[in-house]
Amino acid sequence: MKKIKHLWADMPLASKIRYSYVVIILPILILMGFFVVTLTIQNRRYNEIIDAAGSASEFSLDFKKDFDYETYLVIVENKTYEESDLESMLNEATRVVNSLDAKTDISSDNATRLEDIRKYLNNLSTYTHRIRDNLKDGDKYEDNIEIWENDVQIVTGLVRETILQFIYYEIQDMQQVKNEMLSFYEKGFSYLFLAALIVLALVILISFNLSQSITSPVRELSRVTERVAGGDLSVRANLDTGAELGVLSRSLDEMIERINNLISQVRTEQENLRVAELELLQAQINPHFLYNTLDTIIWLAEAGDQTKVVSMVGSLSDFFRTSLGQGRDIVTIGEEMKHVNSYLEIQQVRYQDILTYSIDVPKEIYGSKIPKITLQPLVENALYHGIKNKRGGGNISITGKIESECIYLYIEDNGIGITQERLEQINRKKNAGEKTETQTDAGGNREEGEIFGLYNVNERIRLKFGQRYGIHIDSEYGKGTVVTVLLPYEIASGEAAVIEED
Repeated sequence: MKKIKHLWADMPLASKIRYSYVVIILPILILMGFFVVTLTIQNRRYNEIIDAAGSASEFSLDFKKDFDYETYLVIVENKTYEESDLESMLNEATRVVNSLDAKTDISSDNATRLEDIRKYLNNLSTYTHRIRDNLKDGDKYEDNIEIWENDVQIVTGLVRETILQFIYYEIQDMQQVKNEMLSFYEKGFSYLFLAALIVLALVILISFNLSQSITSPVRELSRVTERVAGGDLSVRANLDTGAELGVLSRSLDEMIERINNLISQVRTEQENLRVAELELLQAQINPHFLYNTLDTIIWLAEAGDQTKVVSMVGSLSDFFRTSLGQGRDIVTIGEEMKHVNSYLEIQQVRYQDILTYSIDVPKEIYGSKIPKITLQPLVENALYHGIKNKRGGGNISITGKIESECIYLYIEDNGIGITQERLEQINRKKNAGEKTETQTDAGGNREEGEIFGLYNVNERIRLKFGQRYGIHIDSEYGKGTVVTVLLPYEIASGEAAVIEED
């Protein structure tokens, strides 16, 4: 006995619970299994008897009257044999008898009755064929009447009487099975009541013993978790009671350590995010873009076009003021529209032979929020990867609308477009966070990989507003591309920035 108690005390918690379940549940399962098997057998037998009685009921109780009358109509030549239903009535009766004979739980007496019915049906077939042959020979009306009165009517009466006997004895068997089932139920309830008392005693005994071996170490673990929840990540659980609780204690210590590591990792990821945003801002201050813009200003100044020089310098100033000013990550849509308008004004002067643009965004959404430098990378992609790769001129349009408490901004170009295969690759890499390498064109103009910019824009929107927001790309090769920016509709305090018109 002491050895058993010692073994129980050192047993893992999971094993204690399993053995407790076995001790409690195994007797119940054995008893339930016995009941289920017995009831299944009896229920199957009961159902087979019901099926047999139901199939027998398909045998029309009016068979004698209908068959006798149909035979008489043939004898008096009201119908020909071929027009009559005699053959179909015999076939249907034979089908019912065969279906009853296929039942597995029919008594031997009823099986004999079915064989008798089958013989009666064969005799009826013989008698009707004689009547048919007599009709063909002609002038044998008396013979047919004799067959009908002395043979057909007597045999149909035997068929009806036998099928009624079959149904009667099947119902008797059904009643017997029902009585056996009721007797079994009464005994079963007594056994179940006794088993319930035994199981209740076992539950009380085992639960008391089991709770004593659990509550103490669990209280210690609860104390540790409360301190962790309070922010004390220096605490550790040191429990050696039971193998399972020892594992739980070590797991709790590992969890606390991982929480420390995750906190550090989150800090690192936040720093990396800031670095990524800084890289994005630095990417906008593209030295080639600045050099080319300044070259254009010089060229305009030498040409004496002072109006365009002033406009270009103002646009360049507005562009970098928005990109670098005030260190804000979130701006209003109005400020963002002013920034992208400055960019387009500069690029239109540089690419005046191939670029036109339009902006039609409702003023009521100008006060809503958007991550800084969201639209300009999308417009840059439209210009460098869409319009410049297409012969002739191109147009970039920026439109917007409010729908279902959301803001939709569309950057549409009629450039070369994107093939379906390339579009799927861009969407896959954009959502997975993959980036392309920086590419350089033949003229030495540095171009950021389009997926890099798309990923950055999409990720910054999601980080700020949630996973349902971001960008979506639709394109058809040879026709153009539409990039949709989805944002929440949030009105900021203060007046919205607007695009300055010339």
